[in-house]
Amino acid sequence: MRRGVSEKTWTVALSGVLAAMSLALLYLASVLPTGQLGVAAVAGLFPMAAVISAGWKAGVCCWLASGLLGLLIVPGKGVALLFLLFFGLYPVVKSLIERLRKLVPEWICKLALFNADLFLCLQAAGGILMGSLPVQLHELWLLWPVLNVVFIVYDIGLSRLAKVYMVRVDQRLRK
Repeated sequence: MRRGVSEKTWTVALSGVLAAMSLALLYLASVLPTGQLGVAAVAGLFPMAAVISAGWKAGVCCWLASGLLGLLIVPGKGVALLFLLFFGLYPVVKSLIERLRKLVPEWICKLALFNADLFLCLQAAGGILMGSLPVQLHELWLLWPVLNVVFIVYDIGLSRLAKVYMVRVDQRLRK
């Protein structure tokens, strides 16, 4: 127990607070003129924090609550959808993939998940945007290798932020 509160109560409260913080950032991302992807990525840190502090089920609750509420509340539905499909989901799934404890299979799973997600997002966006894009941007598949490199950098950065969170925040939450 944490300070006289049951474990279950603490987990639900933590998930709710982290989901609210994530939702606030999603709202901010949808009204900002620039930096929407970056702020949406930062919003994904809160489901990661829930996973670290209270387990993957709390991370799933945080991700789903903030993502679904984002679809209802956030003015820019694209930001909420991107969070729901990738930036909020990936930190939770990453924790499950890294239970393999073998570097090569982990990276194969991570890259497969990213590329499947990227394909789905490009298909959805392509159907909506392709009529209004210049002809040379119809060749989005040329960006695929670059986006994979960006994803690898994102994953490494996310791992480092998780370590910082564990050392500086999570240990204090557990007292």
